[in-house]
Amino acid sequence: MAYELYYWDGLQGRGEFVRLALEEAQAPYVDVARGAKEEGLGMSAMIARLDSDAPYPPFAPPFLKDGDLIVPHVANILFYLGPKLNLAPRDEALRVIANGLQLTIADFLTEAHDTHHPIASGRYYEDQKDEAKARAEDFLAHRLPKFLGYFERVLAQNPDGPQHMVGKALSYVDLSMFQIVAGLRYAFPKATKHLADRYPHVSALHDAVAARPNIAAYLASQRRLPFNETGIFRHYPELDRAAR
Repeated sequence: MAYELYYWDGLQGRGEFVRLALEEAQAPYVDVARGAKEEGLGMSAMIARLDSDAPYPPFAPPFLKDGDLIVPHVANILFYLGPKLNLAPRDEALRVIANGLQLTIADFLTEAHDTHHPIASGRYYEDQKDEAKARAEDFLAHRLPKFLGYFERVLAQNPDGPQHMVGKALSYVDLSMFQIVAGLRYAFPKATKHLADRYPHVSALHDAVAARPNIAAYLASQRRLPFNETGIFRHYPELDRAAR
């Protein structure tokens, strides 16, 4: 049976981290909210699943349905899918380390989102532009280098070499790091202009993932939604600045 991925239509968002794993593994899946209503799919199908009176309903997208099991939260979904898709280390300790790295990526993602919505997610960006500018300045000056510096160090200190975040083979964490770099380059082209010079291992990992045949085919397909100003990574020129 195909996996069912539930996430908002029209944006990459957090659902993209799951899509990348499914696409790399060539696993059959249905992107439910993007499907046709007459086929029992679409946004209404996702809302119905959220509002279900079944035990343990998910709080919010993304969530994955595998048979009767509903798995919520990106890191939790990838922790579940990793061994099934051969995208996680076989060693249990390394799988726990991979999960920790994915959770750190989730923290970073939240901070990237908050550069344009620092006050409230339910308010328009235009209603919090001054606060967003202050938040983005701090993010670019302090938080971005702190996180990317950490990921660069993780790669450099991997006993199996800097080609992967954990272990000696591709994992879902590598795919997620690709998405982080791609998103940052879209949102902050000035600040990330010299990212490859400052974080060479992180940049090389992004390029290696992008060149993988299944990922390259996905990126060139219509299944890959473009970055836009409704997602987590948004390009507002007034929030971007060259790195100091």
